[in-house]
Amino acid sequence: MNILVIGGNRLIGKHLVKYLLVDGNHVTIANRGLTSDSFGSRVDRIVFDRTDAKSISMAFGDKHYDIVYDSLAYSSNDVKCLLDILKCGKYIMTSSISVYPQYKTNMKESDFEPVYHQLKWCWRKDNTYGEAKRQAECALYQLFNHVLSIAVRFPFVTGEDDYTNRLCFYVDHVVKSIPMLVDNSDEKMSFITSDEAGRFLAWLSLNDFCGRINASSRGTISICDIIQYVEKKTGVSALYSPHGEAAPFNGVETNNLDLQKAESLGFMFSNVGSWIYNLLDSYMVS
Repeated sequence: MNILVIGGNRLIGKHLVKYLLVDGNHVTIANRGLTSDSFGSRVDRIVFDRTDAKSISMAFGDKHYDIVYDSLAYSSNDVKCLLDILKCGKYIMTSSISVYPQYKTNMKESDFEPVYHQLKWCWRKDNTYGEAKRQAECALYQLFNHVLSIAVRFPFVTGEDDYTNRLCFYVDHVVKSIPMLVDNSDEKMSFITSDEAGRFLAWLSLNDFCGRINASSRGTISICDIIQYVEKKTGVSALYSPHGEAAPFNGVETNNLDLQKAESLGFMFSNVGSWIYNLLDSYMVS
């Protein structure tokens, strides 16, 4: 298949491209061209500005793709600017657990229905991250409901290539005895590795499914579990302080995604406990 990946040079995107190439697809990576990738001559590349209609038209106006993966749709305007011009057989958006209005356990796709949420035209900077992502889905399912599409709702994505360093924050602060402010140590959270997220997205290219779908490792883990593991491995006690550096997951409440829809289609996710401790080990030795 002829597949376009918008993004494609880090975290989920680079793993997605890796799996698409293994499956024998012709892949084009499109982004601003500011970050290099490791795929060499195995992919084509397009440099464009997704916020500029002229740039999008010049890049894609005469092209058609079987599937477009969009990991950079952060707002309703992002979706509109692209799909007003880009032609494709199916559009797959990387969405987020943040679209759900309230974190809770066993969140089902029906807990947020973008067709019933008021559509507002906005850019990422105009709203909170969660509302901007909700608006991206609203634009897709209200204005472009004629396009075959999937919105994949991921929880927190991490891995050795996680440039956000959110989990690494806790490891570093324990190991280096840096005081930190943690306000939710007992809240249970859901995660997925960047590799598994990319593998799931690539798997969707072989499936006829359309609609909203959750994707996450099974199970949850708390910040307390993470910190206690690092303490036990290093022999160093965490330093907590109301004046310490605020931890990245502060304010996040217990959450996990219902995976029945994805698993009923045949995709089996890993358990968070099967990989997260190895990831913490890698942070401790890096």
